[in-house]
Amino acid sequence: MRAVNLLPRQQVVQKRERPNTVVLVAAIGGAAVLLALVAGTLLASRSVSREQQALSSARAVLAVTPAHHVSASTQAFRQQVLTQREQRSLALASALSKRVAWDRVLRRFALVLPSDVWLTGLTATVPLDPAPATPTVASALPATATEVNFTGYTYSQESVARLLERLSVVPDFEDVQLQTSTTSQVAGQNVVSFTIVANIRQGKGAS
Repeated sequence: MRAVNLLPRQQVVQKRERPNTVVLVAAIGGAAVLLALVAGTLLASRSVSREQQALSSARAVLAVTPAHHVSASTQAFRQQVLTQREQRSLALASALSKRVAWDRVLRRFALVLPSDVWLTGLTATVPLDPAPATPTVASALPATATEVNFTGYTYSQESVARLLERLSVVPDFEDVQLQTSTTSQVAGQNVVSFTIVANIRQGKGAS
């Protein structure tokens, strides 16, 4: 018996056309991807060519540029100027490191001074700086005081000890020592006269 196709002719045509459409879409997509790869390769090759040309041009300019030679006298002068600048910088740094902020020192001292102690004198010993090795780097700043003497009165030896203890905690003072402590009478009142010596701390410890 011969087979008979009972489906309408339009449906049969549609079924046969679907595979052709899928193949066409796949071919277009592949062509687009291939075109993108080719374009990227061309752009990268052009960029590399430009960089190589720029490098070749720079090498050519460098090759024709004459070398700059400095005479021996000019080099010696430059070295002398640099040496003097370095010496001045060292001298300035040394001078600034020796400076004492007296307003800070006296403010801290006033904060720790007991209420039953009064001073009659405060003097500072200023050492002389040695002669500089190079006259051009002599500092115009004065030498720094490294020792301070306190003289005054209080009512008891315990007050003197309390003053010594308080001075020893001031960051600007070090090596606080009692030189003299004697009892006497002032206007019929027993008082203790004292002399205390302390060194000024240098460097970061005084900040």
